[in-house]
Amino acid sequence: MIPRSRPVINESGIAEQTGVPLSTWRRRDAPDFRRRVAALFPDSRVLIYDLAQAHAYLNGQTIPVLPAGEHPDDLLNDEETGVVLGIAAGTVRAYATQGYLSAGTTVYSIRVWPRHDIEDRRKNAPGQGKGGGRPAGQGTGPRKAHSYEGDPRLDTAAEALAAAGDTPRNRIAAALAQQHGGSARTWERLLSQVGRTGGL
Repeated sequence: MIPRSRPVINESGIAEQTGVPLSTWRRRDAPDFRRRVAALFPDSRVLIYDLAQAHAYLNGQTIPVLPAGEHPDDLLNDEETGVVLGIAAGTVRAYATQGYLSAGTTVYSIRVWPRHDIEDRRKNAPGQGKGGGRPAGQGTGPRKAHSYEGDPRLDTAAEALAAAGDTPRNRIAAALAQQHGGSARTWERLLSQVGRTGGL
C-alpha cells in the first residue's frame, strides 16, 4: 500500500540520487537501506519506497514513520484490492481489463487503485458475489457460455456491427478501440462473439 498517495521512489531513482550505478548501489548500499526503509510492496518485482523515508535515510536523518490506519487516498495493489473486494488478485486484473473495475494507475510498473474507488465498488457492486465476482477460492456456480458472457461491451459491439454494413471487422474494431479504449484485437474478439451468438 502507498499510504495516502504519498510520493514514492524506486531503487533506480535512489541509485541515481546517490550518483552510482544501480548495480553498485544494490551490491554496496541496498542491504542496509532495505533494513532501515521498508518497501511498500515487498513482494513486487519492482521495489518502491516512500520518498520522504528514502530522502531521510540518504541525508542521515531520522526516518519518518508512515501514517497509520486506512485512508481513502491509500493506493492499493491488485492483491490488496482483491482483499477489499473479496476476490483474487487475478480477478482484479481481469476486471480492470474488462472494464468492470477502473483501470487504475501505474506507479513504477505496479498497478494501483485508490482505496476510496475500491470501497465504493465494494459497496455498490454489480452482479453476484462480494465485489461483483466470485470470492477467491470458490469455484462453484455455473460456467460461462463463453469468455465474454455478461460483458457490457458486447452490446456496444453488436450496435457497431449492425450499423457498419460491409465495413471490415478489423476497421470496426479499430474504431471501437479508439472510441471506447482497449485493444483493437479485443474488440475483434467481441465482434466475432456477437457474430456467433448475437452477444448472448
